[in-house]
Amino acid sequence: MQVGDRVRVNTSVVIYHHPKHRGQAVDIHNQEGTIDKIATEWKGRPVSANFPLVVKFDLDKLRAHMKSDELEVIKPS
Repeated sequence: MQVGDRVRVNTSVVIYHHPKHRGQAVDIHNQEGTIDKIATEWKGRPVSANFPLVVKFDLDKLRAHMKSDELEVIKPS
């Protein structure tokens, strides 16, 4: 997966930071978005992030850190 790829969440993932439902459990299964960043370094130092893919979802200005096994590519960039 690369920055710019269109992706869909293919498993049940519950988040608590949805802009319209703060603090409530929201399942984002089947939501679509675009890979915005891949977390490989921070302040010039390499990191090994547990959830390295930052996905920007189409609705509600939502961004979430995801793992590659939680996503499927719809259209590569």
